[in-house]
Amino acid sequence: MAQEVIWQGSSSFATGQTPFGLYDSDSSFSTDIDKFAVWCARRLGFPIMSVELNSGSFYACFEESVTEYSAQVNQFNIKDNLLHLTGQTTGSNVTHKRVTPTMGRTVFLSNQYGTEAKVGGNVDIKKASITVTSGSQEYDLNSLVVDGSGSGSIEVKRVYYEGTPAMQRFFDPYATTGYGTINMVEGFGFGKQSPAVSFTLMPIFEDLLRVQAIELNDSIRKSAYSFTLVNNKLRIFPEPTDTSTLYFDYVNTSDRDNPLITEYSGSSDVVSDFSNVPYDNMQYQFINDVGKQWIRKYGLALVKELLGIIRSKYGAIPIPGAETSLDGDTLRTEAATEKEALTAQLREILEQTSRRALLEADKDEAEFLQEKLNKVPYPIYIG
Repeated sequence: MAQEVIWQGSSSFATGQTPFGLYDSDSSFSTDIDKFAVWCARRLGFPIMSVELNSGSFYACFEESVTEYSAQVNQFNIKDNLLHLTGQTTGSNVTHKRVTPTMGRTVFLSNQYGTEAKVGGNVDIKKASITVTSGSQEYDLNSLVVDGSGSGSIEVKRVYYEGTPAMQRFFDPYATTGYGTINMVEGFGFGKQSPAVSFTLMPIFEDLLRVQAIELNDSIRKSAYSFTLVNNKLRIFPEPTDTSTLYFDYVNTSDRDNPLITEYSGSSDVVSDFSNVPYDNMQYQFINDVGKQWIRKYGLALVKELLGIIRSKYGAIPIPGAETSLDGDTLRTEAATEKEALTAQLREILEQTSRRALLEADKDEAEFLQEKLNKVPYPIYIG
């Protein structure tokens, strides 16, 4: 049975002739796809040898090759940028875009430490109070939380009673002699400050240090009580002799230990892992010539694989007085080897151009340049 030549030697692509139509509207794709079909057919021996494929077969392989290139590059980009994209909205397509590392992720992680150090964080520190009664030393803070939303376990961060704010001791409104003098200096624009006060511009950190020093002095030298706190059970020393109000700051452990807290409160459409990073299929027109050459070679391997499948339907065909074997298995083996080699080559190039690899190369270049400059003799000055 004679084989029929299906490929006619030319094709004319039109929108809708690829299986998925991912790139049909791209003018560069529409131009290159017919050239690809002719090139592949000639690489397979046409017109000297018959090629049992039609235009649609070449079109399907070319589309798959572009998609595979896009997938390989995007997989690498996701791996390289996932740390910086985690928590970003999934609606922002980052295909063909430069992702610049930021401190956002580092700051978000440091918020966990900020909560414990009381210098920020993303967990609400709540305030509650208890009434200390005469003769009673022990109080269960878990059961006495006045905040109705404080359900579950809590962790007490600070126990204190309200004293005079440290800020009130910065300036003495009665530094002058007599209340009438205060009215007088106020008329001159000094407010309630003595004219002897020197209004000097000082860094804000000095004010903060002064406040901290006053509060530390109060807590160490002027405290009326001391306490122990075990499992949120408070024991006060010495035994109270009158009724007063005691305050404490706490956090709900369910808030602090919640691993699902995101940077974008109120939005669940954020990047969480590899599966929802917003990389789409690359636009063919933006792929450079290096990438297009890879696509052509990989597409040729796909065409070989498809032709091998077709020719493997029959291991041999009869001819007068004998039979001849088809090369289906050979084509499939060659295709598998070529696909594997091309994929490995592309992945190696991508790894060599990763952010880490480029930073290491930049470091090595800087060190080499510094070493070279160290060998340059210093100029001799002649006065």
